[in-house]
Amino acid sequence: MEREDFCKRLTQLRMNKGVSARDMSLSIGQSPNYIIGIEGGKNYPSMETFFYICDYFGITPKEFFDLESTNPSKATELIEIIKSLPNDQLDLFIALGKAVKK
Repeated sequence: MEREDFCKRLTQLRMNKGVSARDMSLSIGQSPNYIIGIEGGKNYPSMETFFYICDYFGITPKEFFDLESTNPSKATELIEIIKSLPNDQLDLFIALGKAVKK
């Protein structure tokens, strides 16, 4: 992943969560402008801070780098719900997903 993609992904996930860069920075124990610096391409987080960022979003590092998933925390939540459904309800979810995707 290129630096620009990393910055865009961080911004996308933060906006999906509906938090400001300042609030996120403070929530992960950093200075108020920390996330702004990363999103602006000036800095990269350390590995330790990257893991804090993933925890903050409730995602794995793999999900962070999966650019096809626009909101991985919601996708994970949906998958957890689906895992416990019986086959007839799974069929309904599949039909709904196909209809929405069109």
